[in-house]
Amino acid sequence: MQYSVNIEVIYKELPFAERFAAAKRDGFDFVEIWDWDSKDIDELIRLCKENSIEISCMGGDGPISLCDPAHEKEYLEYLSKSLEIAQKVGCKRLAVHSNELLPEPRQYAADLFEEYSDAEKTMAMYRTLCKAAPMAEKAGVTLCLEALNVETDHLGNFLKYTKDAAELIKMVDSPNVKILYDAYHMYLNEGKICETIKKYQPLIGQVHIADAPGRGEPGTGCINYRAVLQFMNDLHYDQMIAFELYPKHGSDAAVKAIHDVRQGL
Repeated sequence: MQYSVNIEVIYKELPFAERFAAAKRDGFDFVEIWDWDSKDIDELIRLCKENSIEISCMGGDGPISLCDPAHEKEYLEYLSKSLEIAQKVGCKRLAVHSNELLPEPRQYAADLFEEYSDAEKTMAMYRTLCKAAPMAEKAGVTLCLEALNVETDHLGNFLKYTKDAAELIKMVDSPNVKILYDAYHMYLNEGKICETIKKYQPLIGQVHIADAPGRGEPGTGCINYRAVLQFMNDLHYDQMIAFELYPKHGSDAAVKAIHDVRQGL
C-alpha cells in the first residue's frame, strides 16, 4: 500500500516550502495538498523534483459547488484548470466535493442551496461529472469524490454517505471517477469502516485517515487503525492512503503514530 501525508495540516511548524523535505526525511514518497491556486506552481514542481517526492492528491473544484445546477459551466472551467495544473506538477488525483469548502475555521459548506431538491442536486452532480469524466481521462488524472461529515466539520454539506457517492460513480461509469473514502468523516456519518471499504473497494481511488473524535493521529481517538490497515492489506487494497489529520501532540508525534500503525504491513 502507498502512503501520503497532508502537508497542509502536518508539519505546520515549518514554512510550507520546508514541509516537502520533512516528509521525505520521515520516509514518505508522497504528499497531499488542499489547493493549487494559493501556491506557486513552479515552486511546487521544483520542491517535488528537489525532494524526489510526488503530490498524491490536491483539490480540484475550488470555490464552486458541484451540486449547484446554475454553476456547471463555471465548475467545468475551473476543473479544466485544475487538470492542467495536475499534469504540470505530476499529480494523479484531484479531490472533488458536492459543495464549496470554506477555509478554516469556518467549518461548514458554503451554501445549502435550499432552492433545489435533493434530486436536483444529485442530477446536477451527475451531469457535471459525466462531462468532467472524459476531461479527466484525457489528462490521465482521477477525480475522487469525497463525502464529508455534516455534524462536526462541514455542516450542510450535501454529499454525506459513501453509498450515494458510489451510486453517482456507477452512473458516470468512468475509470477516472472514483470515491475518496475519508474514514474519519464516514466514521462520524455512517460507521462500518471495514465493511464499507470491502463493499466499495473497486470504486475507491483513495482513502483518508484521521482518528475520531478529534481528527488527530492514530491512537488519539477510538478507531483501531491498525486493524483497519491490516484489513485493507488483506483485501489487497492498492490505492493511495493519505493521512489527513490534525496532530494533537506535534508533527513528530503524529509521524511516529503513523509509522507505528502501519509497521510491518
